[in-house]
Amino acid sequence: MTTPIGLIIIGDEILSGKRSDKHLPKVIELLGARGMSLSWARFVGDDRQSITANLRDAFAQPGIVFSCGGIGATPDDHTRQCAAAALGVELTLHPDARLLIESRMRDVAAEQGQEFDPQRPDNVHRYNMGVFPVGATIIQNPYNKIPGFSCTGGGGGQVHFVPGFPVMAWPMIEWVLDHACAHLHSRGSWLERSVIVMGAMEAALTPLMEQVEREFPVKVFSLPSVDHPEYGRHIELGVKGGAEAVGEAFASLLAGLHQCGAPLGPEMVRG
Repeated sequence: MTTPIGLIIIGDEILSGKRSDKHLPKVIELLGARGMSLSWARFVGDDRQSITANLRDAFAQPGIVFSCGGIGATPDDHTRQCAAAALGVELTLHPDARLLIESRMRDVAAEQGQEFDPQRPDNVHRYNMGVFPVGATIIQNPYNKIPGFSCTGGGGGQVHFVPGFPVMAWPMIEWVLDHACAHLHSRGSWLERSVIVMGAMEAALTPLMEQVEREFPVKVFSLPSVDHPEYGRHIELGVKGGAEAVGEAFASLLAGLHQCGAPLGPEMVRG
């Protein structure tokens, strides 16, 4: 059974339109390169009740979830606190995170030609970025050393928390995919095949789609278009799943389309 993979994107700036989300297409790309696919995505504002509720759902069911945003230490960053609330645990300064944050502060002081002072108020505050739910493990941040963190809920859900900044978040997500999730990679085993069906109506094709799903362990998909510049009104009809099953299911789908006399356009293969 395929492990479901979810994405939670946190921030009022996304919902208000001040910033455009870049995480969703990038995560789809990173997963696809490893033969994996996204099961769901949610956008959540900077509201503690909403964030906690969504994280509680993520922890309650088996799967992998990436959460982007809100793990800093400013008043509008709530993700760390909400993760602890969703898990029912306390927050604590992670010892490895403390060392990484201190290393970063020493680097910055050296770059500025200053002596590092751990007691300076702004430096003391920066340690809050390493305050994670009890039991969390850290995610390395190759950009500036300030780590993210991962937690597992009682229902088996694993949530990996990274910053909202793409320059940090994306390599951190890749690190998780290639270390914690390497066993889920399925390059070459996942396949998608489809065909353009000219001038068709989805309702007329639904019985065939249902029949293919009953007979083969695949997902059937239908992507209608009404104003394509080349094909006009059409449906991209296809199947996706394990390579062997897809081959047999697609042959059955084509046979059904030929039987009902549907005019067909080009075929497509995505792996």
